Amino acid sequence: MMDPRVQAGRAIVIGGASGFWGDSQIAVPQLLQEPDLGYLVFDYLAETTMAILQRARLRSPELGYATDFVTAALKPNLRALKARGVRLVSNAGGLNPEGCRDAILALAHEQGLDLKVATVSGDDVLSLRSRFRPWPGEPADATLPGLMSASAYLGALPIAQALAGGADVVVTGRSVDSAAMLGVAIHEFGWSMQDYDRLAQASLAGHLVECGAQATGGLFTDWERVPDWTDIGYPLVRMTADGVFELHQPAGAGGLVTRQTVGEQLLYEIGDPRAYALPDVVCDFSEVQIEELPGFEAGGGRVRVSGAMGNAPGDCYKVTATYQQGYQIALMMAIRGQRAMEKAQRTAQALLARSRRLMAEAGHADYSDTLVELLGAESMYGPHRRVRESREVVLRIAAQHADKRALAFLQKEAASAGTSMGPGTRSHFGGRSDIQSVIRAASFLLPKADVQVQWQMTGGPALPVDVPLGAESVEPAAAAAPERRGAAEDAPERRVVTEEVLRDGMQPTVRVPLGALVVGRSGDKGNDANVGLMVRDPAWLPVVREQATAERVRDYFAHLIEGPVTRHELPGIGAFNFVLEQALGGGGSCSLRSDPLGKCYAQMLLDMDIDCPADLRPEGAAGAP
Repeated sequence: MMDPRVQAGRAIVIGGASGFWGDSQIAVPQLLQEPDLGYLVFDYLAETTMAILQRARLRSPELGYATDFVTAALKPNLRALKARGVRLVSNAGGLNPEGCRDAILALAHEQGLDLKVATVSGDDVLSLRSRFRPWPGEPADATLPGLMSASAYLGALPIAQALAGGADVVVTGRSVDSAAMLGVAIHEFGWSMQDYDRLAQASLAGHLVECGAQATGGLFTDWERVPDWTDIGYPLVRMTADGVFELHQPAGAGGLVTRQTVGEQLLYEIGDPRAYALPDVVCDFSEVQIEELPGFEAGGGRVRVSGAMGNAPGDCYKVTATYQQGYQIALMMAIRGQRAMEKAQRTAQALLARSRRLMAEAGHADYSDTLVELLGAESMYGPHRRVRESREVVLRIAAQHADKRALAFLQKEAASAGTSMGPGTRSHFGGRSDIQSVIRAASFLLPKADVQVQWQMTGGPALPVDVPLGAESVEPAAAAAPERRGAAEDAPERRVVTEEVLRDGMQPTVRVPLGALVVGRSGDKGNDANVGLMVRDPAWLPVVREQATAERVRDYFAHLIEGPVTRHELPGIGAFNFVLEQALGGGGSCSLRSDPLGKCYAQMLLDMDIDCPADLRPEGAAGAP
């Protein structure tokens, strides 16, 4: 018999109040203006954040959680949240959920509030390292020396059970980013853990809001269209019991909610959209539909999202482990004047050569890796850079070494550039640089049957969670999906060029930048990056399909990536997702690059020239025959 909560018309409203550790303090007061608000979800964790938390815990064992949740989100707003009855779910616990809980309870006591706080445990699986299985494509194994932490990406069921137990606040350690939203939906609607299409829909909602304002105009390709960054809106989801949801922002807030701003976020940091694997469900986002709703333009827009499908999850959790591997430093200095780029290169060569000599004299080996970047001179673009000369650059020198003492030579000698090298040099631009430990991450698989997941209310016993163990092998969800019409078929009638016409060369073409036809967003997963492209108009879908191939994208980024590129299509929104393997110089906190997370990759790719049929050239786009 269906749970009585699963009924048409019933809706819940959830706000996405944090996208990362360090996000803005404006989110909670802004979202509290929503009259129907029932929940707030906060995402603080990324693989890089786990490394930062590990560093913090090494300094002070009582740390290891996202302190912003307590000091910035709760302290100024806890009375209002309690008075409104708004319930909170957050993964701010990081590596120390109990420490986060204790800090929340101390704050509640200080403000004279009675608060029920639940924690979810079981994600700390370091003691189970002997049972780890290799992560596909990664050579690392569980015998890595000095493994400091290992966290399983837990799912939504313990969150749902903690909410059912009456928690005002649920604090988890490492869970998948979308689990907070899904846990709320399971609790509110009484869904079965085998109701995979609904689980996929709520997971999609969680994916869209997990980065805060990135769903409401933040990082949008056409940033000029987004009003009032000062008070940019944070996302609100209104979900019904069938899993279909509307996404909008608080009335009067800045920001922009459109099919494209939300579509860009859908593409963010996914791999195969037909098999987006989570611990509770394997999602198929390929036929998702994003529909702009009329009448909400004054409030920044509103969209309805539907069409996600799901299959049974796998029988393993993903595990991210951290370990220390040496140290690194990154120096920056401003160099101005004639031939600034040439001066900067010579400065870098001199400082590296001098520090190498001093290191050798002290008995140290050479650097394990170095990187020189000229910020402001498009050094990241490699062969595609357009700046040939500049009168102002920021020289960035990064280096890694197994011994912290060896890096001290470069740290000290960098100051001498201000008096003994090129004119117009301001050494230590941005302040003296610190030497930091390199905390690397490695991924594994761990059978769910080996993990004891629990939740616990303050002062109560730890209660086990009977997590479904999943299927041994998971086929992509699209294999069983019915054929559906794509976005191009639903669009207003317009002549659409076919791939055959493009290949046969029967039409005159012009060269235009890819960004004239698409919007795009990029992100990271460890050492891999993804670039998602969504066509601005369905008429251009065949052009982009023909021109933006995996091979061309691989060639474009050849100076930055070591692995292959795979392209996936999302016909529902007219989009493509490119997965770039080994693309970030190690990624996260262990990369020497100024963009270790691939945030600029989509912006770079939008400049790639493609051939567009002349009569489909976008209005206002320059093009050469």
